[in-house]
Amino acid sequence: MVNARQLTAAALAAAVLVAAAAQTASAQSAAHRHIGHVGDMFNGTPDNVGLLTAAQAEAEVAAQHAGLAAGSGDLAGIQRHIVHVLHAIDPSTSERGPGRGYGLVRAANGCAQHIGMAGGSDDASDAVRTHSNHVGTACQNVATWGEGIAGKAAEVAAATDMAAAMALAEEIAAMVDAIVNGTDADGDGRVSWGEGEGGLAQAATHLGLMKRAEGLG
Repeated sequence: MVNARQLTAAALAAAVLVAAAAQTASAQSAAHRHIGHVGDMFNGTPDNVGLLTAAQAEAEVAAQHAGLAAGSGDLAGIQRHIVHVLHAIDPSTSERGPGRGYGLVRAANGCAQHIGMAGGSDDASDAVRTHSNHVGTACQNVATWGEGIAGKAAEVAAATDMAAAMALAEEIAAMVDAIVNGTDADGDGRVSWGEGEGGLAQAATHLGLMKRAEGLG
């Protein structure tokens, strides 16, 4: 017959096991939390969407207005739409504009930071370590291109020559396309996630591969 002392010891042992399991689950969720910040939800973005989603939304606005700038028939039109592109890239440059107010560069840098934290977590699986590098590299490309666009936008704003402004607008449109779709920088016929090539499309692809490998949907 089981006595009270044995029951108490069993209950304590069970409690220890439950606590240990809870601690383990908490520790194992570290990488997944940072993956969630990139792919699902992040406080402070518009509607608290994931950082990658925030970057994609700003890039969509930038692409629309980059196309309008490149298709403008006058200098004022080019300059007006490039200001709109710049607002989506970095809203601190203008009080008003069509961007979501978070900024592409900020969102892309946040993606690179948090996916790097996922890959660097003690509980990160091989899949997380591998794909976090892919996602992070592509997001860093996006941030770098965004910063480059900001510099060219300042040149457009100061331009007095239609031809010069149009050439810059076309360069900006090409850079925004690289942000959205990536670019075949080495001319090998494909766009990888690698440095100088991967854009938001490649970041999304490798985030999806990572989430599926982790059973995150």
